[in-house]
Amino acid sequence: MQKKTAIPVNSMTAEFGTDIFIRNVVSADFYLYEGLEKFNNLKESHRDEYHLFCLQSEGTTTIEIDFKQYVIAPSSVVFIRQNQVHRILEFKNATVSMWAISDENLNPEYLKLLEDIPPGKPLTLQDETFSIISEAVSLCLKLADRKNEKLYHSLFADSCSTLTGLIISQYLALSKPLDKLSRFEIITKAFKELLERNFLTAKRPADYAKKLNISSAYLNECVKNTTGHSVSHQIQQRVILEAKRLLYYSDKSVKEIATDLGYDDYPYFSRLFTKVAGMSALAFRNKNHN
Repeated sequence: MQKKTAIPVNSMTAEFGTDIFIRNVVSADFYLYEGLEKFNNLKESHRDEYHLFCLQSEGTTTIEIDFKQYVIAPSSVVFIRQNQVHRILEFKNATVSMWAISDENLNPEYLKLLEDIPPGKPLTLQDETFSIISEAVSLCLKLADRKNEKLYHSLFADSCSTLTGLIISQYLALSKPLDKLSRFEIITKAFKELLERNFLTAKRPADYAKKLNISSAYLNECVKNTTGHSVSHQIQQRVILEAKRLLYYSDKSVKEIATDLGYDDYPYFSRLFTKVAGMSALAFRNKNHN
């Protein structure tokens, strides 16, 4: 058996043969989602190179995203961000509309807004909204079949981008507008964006404070006021989340993972993991592989 060294990343074109995909899926033919021979890929933790949306019409879908389980009920939608680790646990008497769309096929404004939407947690839709979105899905499905149209790709891409925009608008309705954010919230948002891009190399609060042109003390005040936790806590949580992902899927040693995450001091990383996760790295791997 080939040794696994990283969490697999599903390519849009490799999985679907196209850079946009939409399909209605029911429990009976769920295995068709990623191809007959690739059904088991869904049961294993993986990342996607695309943004994935699931609109639940009937039954329930249980999904694990970054080690948290969510049950998607009827009239709900879930958004799984590009490169977020996830797997399907159960698909029970379900009818789901799934669509996948890459960055280049999204309206640039929508792509920017997706960065501000919390992925993972299902969103329950009002009846009227669910009906409208279902109609948009139906249009996308019809356009997906009209491959002989001269403007096929543009029509299909635009319709799926619009469908995604409808979903984004529902998430945005629950969030505070940018112009209503406090100074603390604005700085915390900027810090989290920097953290996502730099956690492998920047481990100290001062690293982020410098990038934001503020003092470490003020950055910590903003983040703690907004989230209830310190900047150091946020950094450690993000690093250990990545460590959990690698421990769960890859066969790399804990020492190799520590190095990948920017820690040359293996004993320190080991202590940090235990502190944050509440168990040793090996205990976490064994627990999740049993």
